[in-house]
This record gives sequence, C-alpha cells and structure tokens, in this order.
Amino acid sequence: MSINARKDSPQQTEFRQYCQDWLADNHPGEPPVRLPLTALEIMTEDQLNYLQAWQKSAYDAGLIGCDYPVDVGGGGRTDCQRVANAEMIAAKTPFLPNIIGLGMAAPTVLYHASDELKQRLLPRLFSGEDIWCQGFSEPEAGSDLASVQTFAERKGDKWVINGHKVWTSLAHFAEWMILLLRTDKSQKHDGLSYFVVPIRAALGSGVTVRPLIKITGETGFNEVIFDNLEVDDSLRLDEVGKGWQVAMTTLLHERGAGELQTPRSGGLKSKSSHATNAAGLLALARKTQRGSKPASEDPLFRDKLMRQVIREEALKQNQRRAQVPALLDHPMRLALQNKLLSSEIFQDTAALAVEVTGASGSLYLGDENAPAGGQWHMSYMNSYGMTIAAGTSEVQRNILGERVLGMPKSK
Repeated sequence: MSINARKDSPQQTEFRQYCQDWLADNHPGEPPVRLPLTALEIMTEDQLNYLQAWQKSAYDAGLIGCDYPVDVGGGGRTDCQRVANAEMIAAKTPFLPNIIGLGMAAPTVLYHASDELKQRLLPRLFSGEDIWCQGFSEPEAGSDLASVQTFAERKGDKWVINGHKVWTSLAHFAEWMILLLRTDKSQKHDGLSYFVVPIRAALGSGVTVRPLIKITGETGFNEVIFDNLEVDDSLRLDEVGKGWQVAMTTLLHERGAGELQTPRSGGLKSKSSHATNAAGLLALARKTQRGSKPASEDPLFRDKLMRQVIREEALKQNQRRAQVPALLDHPMRLALQNKLLSSEIFQDTAALAVEVTGASGSLYLGDENAPAGGQWHMSYMNSYGMTIAAGTSEVQRNILGERVLGMPKSK
C-alpha cells in the first residue's frame, strides 16, 4: 500500500481500487508511434490520435474530471483526481494530450464562465475531443503579461479581434484558445478582458497559425495571428475589464497551486524514449563508459548524480507536504516553489546526462549509436521551455520573494 493510500477517505479507497482494476484491464500497451517528451511537443496526427483515444478512454471510465460537477461532465467526486493521477502514473500510462485544457482552461471556465458555456465546453475538454491552447504571450509582452496589445473592439453583441500571440503550444491542433485581450487602451490591468475562442473553426478566415521551429527541430510552438476575427460576447469570461483577475485563476493552476488534472511525471515509454529523471540518469551513467570504467564509478560524477537524486526526492516530499493543509504556511509558497524547482531540477538532470555522454552526445535522434536514442539531448533542449513557461524562473523568484516572503520589490 502506498503512503497516499494510507491517508485515503473511504470514498478515495474505493475509487483507488476501481482505478487500479480498470487500468490493469485497459492499459493501452506499447504505443505504435514515438511519443514526444510531453504533450507540448506533439507534432503529428498519429501521435495526437493515439493520445486522444487514450484520454477519451480514461475519461469514459471516470478517471478524468473526477472532481468537477456532474452537470458539466465531471465525476462529482471530492478530492479524487489526485488519486486517479497517482494510479495512472503508477501504471505508466501515456500522458494526456489536452494538458492546457485540463490544467488551465477547465478551472478557469468552471470559475468564470456561464453555466451554458461550462456545459458546452467542459465535457469535450475532459474527453480530449477538443484540444485547447493558451493565448497569453505576445512578441512584445512575454513575462510582462499586463502589457498585451492584442485588441478586441466591441460591435454590438460581437467583438472584433486583431493582434498577434506567440509561443502558443498545441495551437496547430487546438479547437479552442483561452485568450487574454485588451479591450481598453487607456487602462493597463483594468483594460484587459478574457475570452474563449474557437480558433480551428476560424482558420483562414480571421485566424492564422504558423509553426515555430524549435532548436530540437520540433514544432510544438506556434504563433497565432488574429485578423478581424469576430466572436460572440457570450464567449467572454467574467466582466469586461476583469481579464487580469481571470488570468490569475489560469496562472494559479498553471503554476501548480491548483490540482492539475493530468499526471505530471511518469508515463508510458515508447521504444525510443527514456526516463527523464534521476533513475534514468543513473541507468545512463552505469552503461556509459568514461575512460576505462562506467561514469557511475567516477567520484566526481557520483557526487553530481547523488545531488540530483537528493533534489528529486526532496521535491517529491515537498509535493506531499502540499497536500497537507496544516503545513501550508502560505497558499502559494509550495506550489510556486515546486514549479520553480521541478523545472530547474529537470534541466539540471538533462544537462548532467549530456555531460555523462560526452562526445557521443553530439549524435542525435535516428542515429543508432546515439546514447538513449538521442533522447537526453532532446530533453535538455526542451528543458528551457519548462523554465520559461508559466513565468520564467526569474519571475517565480520575484513572486516568492515579494508575495510570499514579503520582501520589497526590486528596483
């Protein structure tokens, strides 16, 4: 029995057993395609179709949207999503492709949308039939989110949108976008409003999606151009001018303060993938020769390897602490801290893997001699997106210092 299971309520105990039984009977097995590192790197229709089918299956079985109300497509349970997440991780299932929809759009829609809009959007979001993306960053407004300039002009019960969003993960597959817009140019924070927009239906007639090629050669990012896109006022969340407050709901969940509706680690490993954690790093070091012996036997590498093992274990225990209300001295501290540290630990682990492989690490995907199929170097290059997404590490440290520790703002 796991530590988490020992603390389960009767409802959670019953649900955990149900999850275990269902996953044992319905595990999808070896994927027919190479899976990317995370949902944010999905590039091909084959990858997406496989992962969407898995999410639909898990949703139909009640393992997704567990804690949402039944009338919006949820399971109507209490604090059971984390149980389903833990069991999916333990079973090494594929990740869920609709990560932005589940982790950011769903809670924002739940807290700020009309009942009609919730009932319209959430069931297909949970099932993965509608993929979602996030329209926040702009070429001139990345970390300074309040400076977005994509503008919506009101015309009766419609809004006409013009502007440019960038670094938009999954936009090439997305049906819907959560979109922060400026509706008043004379105000900064109070001049923002928040919409949900059906971008796929408008491709070629108000919306253009252009892939951005990353250093890895993948195209998970995109830029999205709005050219006189007309949307109905019913797609606005909350009041006009309240977009900043709605965006804070989104960011609260993106940064981990809300329970993400998708596993964040573990998962099914395809033929060419690997474990991008300390255990995977140790396995790599044991079979990689450095001189006349494995890298794992080199004292300097051993020190570095054990530092990553310790950091990863500390992070895991911090995540456990975050589930105990009595230990939360500040509602945002552990969540923000875990986002910051998890992204940097992942990056440092991948960087050490690159160091371990040495010159052979210059071999890339597809080369039969590349260590771990070239996947560690892919992980290292992708890791920079993780330390930028949801606010850069620098932004996270500022938030922790100013809002959690009460330190004065830097000048």
